[in-house]
Amino acid sequence: MRVAVDFDTCQSNAVCMSVAPEVFEVRSDGFLYVLDEHPADSLRANVEEAAELCPTQSITIEED
Repeated sequence: MRVAVDFDTCQSNAVCMSVAPEVFEVRSDGFLYVLDEHPADSLRANVEEAAELCPTQSITIEED
């Protein structure tokens, strides 16, 4: 899988980071960073939950 974020709509509210901190990080500059665009399958459930809970629906999961 590949994690994609629409940074035009992302508000960097860190909901995704609270669910999948191995994949998402909001840094002190206030911006969201994707730490791993191709996370392990063991993180799939967390990444899917992060995408579902994103208030702006800015996270999508693409299949490789």
